[in-house]
Amino acid sequence: MPTLPFYQVDAFASKTFEGNQACVMPLDAFPPDETLLAIAAENNVAETAYIVPAGDGVWTLRWFTPAVEVPLCGHATLASAHVLFAHGGFAGEAIAFDTVKSGRLIVRRLADGRLEMDFPSAPVQPAPVTDEIAAALGARPAEAWGGMFYAARFETAEEVKALAPDHRALKALGAAGGDWARGNFGCFALGGDGADATSRFFAPGSGIDEDPATGSWHTMLARILAENFARPEAHCYQAFPGRGAWIDVRLEGGRVKLTGTAVTVIEGIFKL
Repeated sequence: MPTLPFYQVDAFASKTFEGNQACVMPLDAFPPDETLLAIAAENNVAETAYIVPAGDGVWTLRWFTPAVEVPLCGHATLASAHVLFAHGGFAGEAIAFDTVKSGRLIVRRLADGRLEMDFPSAPVQPAPVTDEIAAALGARPAEAWGGMFYAARFETAEEVKALAPDHRALKALGAAGGDWARGNFGCFALGGDGADATSRFFAPGSGIDEDPATGSWHTMLARILAENFARPEAHCYQAFPGRGAWIDVRLEGGRVKLTGTAVTVIEGIFKL
């Protein structure tokens, strides 16, 4: 029976039961896409990351939810770098991941042990707050932006934490951006308990009702905070019942730095 190495990691977490779960599977080569998707569905966490060595500190990286392959995933990139540093014997300062739709992503190990990811940050533009979106979210945002996802700002962190959206309705709604704008909603407010911004991320369009810690969403949030609220650096909290995650963001031109930590929860093998 063929076996594959398997790690489950809590990303953007300082200890087990925080942040977002990702499975990381180092491979010699990618099997067919239907196999990658079937494994991700079996793992049944927000994201499964597959990494294949490409030489000289470079790996090819792909991400799958239980339903689809996605163009960018922050927490599973963090988890992949953590696995290579902690379990793969990589002793360099930086790891490079080549991806299909997001280009090359760099993850550096900082002196304090945190991992800093260098990601693209696409432009955003104001978006309408329609009655349909307000009804699906269960509350009306103060304003909104469109880009990679639909971003909705609320007045207080308490409003964000209290949201109880209709996920089925959200799946059919979104901004007028790319394919991933539909059915994927980041909801945030300035402030919160020790945070510059508090957010949640609802992703029925990606097969996940709510994601506990979302790096790709924070690439968009970082741009919104810098361009609209004069906060090029921010200490952000993603609220999720029972978990929660801290993600530091810094916008630098067309790129954003995302910083966090990760812990390994499970090591084993996957039997095909």
